[in-house]
Amino acid sequence: MHPGRQLGVLGLVFVVLYLLVFFGGGASGSFADRLHPKLGLDLVGGTMATYVASVQGGQVPTKDSMEQARSIIENRVNALGVSEAEVVIQGDRNIVVSLAGKSDDQLKDLASAAQMRFRLLIGVTGDVAQSALNPATATPSASTSAAPSTSTSAKPSSSASAPAVNASPSTGGQGGGEVVKAPSPSTTPSASATPSATATPAADSTAAVPGQEEVTPAEVQKKVGAAAWAAAQKLTAPVDLSTDAKAGLAYSAFGKLSGAEVNALTPDMQFNIPTISCTQLDDRPNGAIDNVDTKVAACYNGAKIMLDKAPVVGDDISKASAQLDSQNGQWVVSLDFKSEGQTKWANLTRQAFQATSADPCYVAAQTLYSSIEHCAVAVVLDKNVISAPQIQGVLTSTSQITGSFTAVTAKQLADQLNFGAIPVTFTAGPAQTVSATLGIQQLKAGLLAAAIGMALVAVYAFFYYRLLGSVIFLSLILSGLLTFGALVFLGRTVGFTLTLAGIAGFIVSLGVAADSFVIYFERLKDEIHEGRSPRSAVPRAWARARRTIISANTITIMAAVVLYIVSIGAVQGFAFALGLSTVLDLLVVFLFRHPIMTMFANTKAFLSPRVSGLGRVLRRAQTEAKEA
Repeated sequence: MHPGRQLGVLGLVFVVLYLLVFFGGGASGSFADRLHPKLGLDLVGGTMATYVASVQGGQVPTKDSMEQARSIIENRVNALGVSEAEVVIQGDRNIVVSLAGKSDDQLKDLASAAQMRFRLLIGVTGDVAQSALNPATATPSASTSAAPSTSTSAKPSSSASAPAVNASPSTGGQGGGEVVKAPSPSTTPSASATPSATATPAADSTAAVPGQEEVTPAEVQKKVGAAAWAAAQKLTAPVDLSTDAKAGLAYSAFGKLSGAEVNALTPDMQFNIPTISCTQLDDRPNGAIDNVDTKVAACYNGAKIMLDKAPVVGDDISKASAQLDSQNGQWVVSLDFKSEGQTKWANLTRQAFQATSADPCYVAAQTLYSSIEHCAVAVVLDKNVISAPQIQGVLTSTSQITGSFTAVTAKQLADQLNFGAIPVTFTAGPAQTVSATLGIQQLKAGLLAAAIGMALVAVYAFFYYRLLGSVIFLSLILSGLLTFGALVFLGRTVGFTLTLAGIAGFIVSLGVAADSFVIYFERLKDEIHEGRSPRSAVPRAWARARRTIISANTITIMAAVVLYIVSIGAVQGFAFALGLSTVLDLLVVFLFRHPIMTMFANTKAFLSPRVSGLGRVLRRAQTEAKEA
């Protein structure tokens, strides 16, 4: 064999791993900061957020819906089961989520409903509320302006810009068209709610949050006055301020409504009344535009838009995954539709693609885009329009949501779609810092225990095996470095959090690694005792010990996998740590231990009973050779 090749491969593995540690997976800060693993709640504390649930009319949600919501939230924050997040139900309507470290950004969108809707864009008008309320100081913009004003765009959130929808190459069509940046999704958690039936057609009403009663159209009518209400109900199109700058003053009372009060209006009124701004529309309660059976008014790129009913919803998606687009190097969310969803999606894109210039959707797309070929389909997540691209073909099973995603935000959206929409409306309470349950002293104690265990193994190895003990010691060092690099990188990419249970898993793996040494070296002694020279005994001992080593490690890995699948919480973290360290130990066995033993077999020291550690076996073999 050529031991240099295996050692070269091991060196390459180290180089790649630590390049990822220092420069991959969103690494930031100094080089010392990049070497810090992600520690758990029990060691460094973290952040705790409380989400308050409500249903229509302020009633208490059912236990089943709360448990379903808790399960979905737990899957979102801890999809792999290794982030050691705590998600518990408190009382009748509270869900408390605790995450290690400063996790405000991750917590604030955690309980959003993730109700996805695909709606045809059928109307566009500028957000002219400021012009309508102040005709003397503001220059009105036409309600059908081709470039809607962005002066009152929706409130941005942490994500940079909105994505667009494109067909994947396999669909045979090109999605999108000209992409327009849109307001980023709001950071306010939202959820679905079944709208209540009212005598007067109204916008999709939402669940009332605790302490806040649902607003009725009658209450809004009383607030704005009978004259303004009657004038608003007669509107069949947005008021055009380009011909009369003061035409919006008759509707000035609507500009003072809150988001909940605007939500009591019909979608047509929300869209047509010039004094209703995007800010008011964005402030509507959670679930305001979830109803799939009604048109809805929303905002996109600082313009008010009207969207048709939603024939395709998130439940029609079978799988969503975050992927890195090989063509442009950008993160995308790939969507695979279910069988029925494929038919619905094809019908919707066919309607957009085959529309004529007389269709409302064509006129709306012409208003929104400078270049128009086909109608646009809006992708709506909760209260926010993520994108509204033109459709360039009849799309079938697979499409993509593309845009300025990062690896984290793309995975977050994919997880929300995969794990389903939360069945209960939530409002987020303030996040607060929680202290560690164990603390740094326990972390130091755990690491000290690991160091003592490793030192005892090394001392025993040098005492019993001498030169061969150096192989054991170096193997443990290399395995530890691989494990450390892996847990740092996994902490940044998949959220693996190191807790005291995980440290226990790594300590247990030391025993597994020591067992493989004993198997190999004792097999080597047997070969020499049978009359073979040390040099020829090394490959034969490896060939015979290899199966046993692989079998023993495989059993440990299988046990770790089963424990990981059937357990939760800290036990799952223990299983993951044990399995990870065992796999890495196998890597060291094949790429370092056997090659280095082959190299030692060609040295004079290896042939010395006093130095090699083979001791009595070599002396006995030499004595038997002389007697023969």
